[in-house]
Amino acid sequence: MASGGGMRLVRSTLQSLLSGRRPLGSLGVIPTVECSIWKRRNVNNSHPPGFVPNRWSSVEAEISRFDRVIQIEEASTPPSSWYTNLEIFSLELEKVFERRWQAVGFAHQLQKPGDYFTGKVGRVTYVVCKDEQGTLRAYHNVCRHHAAAVASGQGCTSSFVCPYHGWIYGLDGRLQKATRIGGMRNFTARESGLSRLSVGTWGPFVLIKSPEQGAVSEPDSVAVEKQWLGSAAKTLKGSNIDSSLLHVGKREYTINCNWKVFCDNYLDGGYHIPHAHASLAASLNLKQYNTTLSEKVSIQTCMVAASGGDHRYVSNGETQISSTNDRKKRRADNAVFAFVYPNFMINRYGPWMDTNLVLPVSATQCRVVINWFLEPDFPNDEALIKSSIETSDVVQQEDIVLCESVQEGLQSPAYDVGRYAPKVEYAMHHFHVLLHEDLSM
Repeated sequence: MASGGGMRLVRSTLQSLLSGRRPLGSLGVIPTVECSIWKRRNVNNSHPPGFVPNRWSSVEAEISRFDRVIQIEEASTPPSSWYTNLEIFSLELEKVFERRWQAVGFAHQLQKPGDYFTGKVGRVTYVVCKDEQGTLRAYHNVCRHHAAAVASGQGCTSSFVCPYHGWIYGLDGRLQKATRIGGMRNFTARESGLSRLSVGTWGPFVLIKSPEQGAVSEPDSVAVEKQWLGSAAKTLKGSNIDSSLLHVGKREYTINCNWKVFCDNYLDGGYHIPHAHASLAASLNLKQYNTTLSEKVSIQTCMVAASGGDHRYVSNGETQISSTNDRKKRRADNAVFAFVYPNFMINRYGPWMDTNLVLPVSATQCRVVINWFLEPDFPNDEALIKSSIETSDVVQQEDIVLCESVQEGLQSPAYDVGRYAPKVEYAMHHFHVLLHEDLSM
């Protein structure tokens, strides 16, 4: 506790500042008062001795504190501000989520003309549909009149009708009818259609992104594959990730952590599995856990343990339903976990595939959407499907506890940066390098 003289000095200093007078004191200067929150980021970092990062430093300075050139063996992780700062979060929405392909849906949702679904990624609310000619279309789900959403949920329709003032848009995005606009000048319906988003597909996935500057047509499938997956596309195709898989379940989780915390947890090369997921660890041979990197994708593979405890990795009735020896071998021996930058995960194991879409909500909260798929020749056993999804949910709940604990730690004055375990966490490092490149553009 401060002494009486010290308290009087502090009070006189504050009064002087408010009145515009010089503060009291033998030297006539404002005394330096050290506050622990201002010196919060000096633990376990790579800066020179005595360096104290400024809590209020600029966004650019905080981004530049991560060195993407230094080798992983010497590298520090991004500072905690990347996971807590609202300005950095806003920059990510603009430079990452609005410029990269986003896997927002699946082909089975758009089977016939008029089918549509809606959603939101960052600041972008979207509607994706199949028009009368069977062409995929994607738009900002924003009426051009006063910005209300023109569609909600999913379904089948012949047009989008704004519920606010009744403006009607066709599936081609054109404004078909605008009510009570008599007397409006310098207005043409042709220039007031829904704002377009680029749309594409790969395998069972429907993708959207902001269109390239000046682009008037949609990118072809080759361009979409190259931009989204690059050279990893060949590996993923070899894992039988295609439109034949049947959708069997969906769950959503709201998690009190930055979206990158969830991604980091996924990308630690199985580091946390034996410590946090006992049942999963029993099903995987973690000594044969490998990670490979490509341009925008990291793929983790792991052999399935001979006596695993997780039935999702075992194909019941496998001999009778396997169509090829290759498929049987893949089911029995290998699990594939692919991370597609910046926020999409594809997991292929046994006859199963699940996908994780990580959506940013705020600097300290995200939403994770998980969908489950099953090979069409696997018995459609509702009890087995339910049991498998419940087993997945157990792992998910374990991860939620970890991620929320990490977020609390990132907001602590005791933590600034960490280090990488070089032999296992290089996919995480790769993710941070890609993110730094985007944020520095």
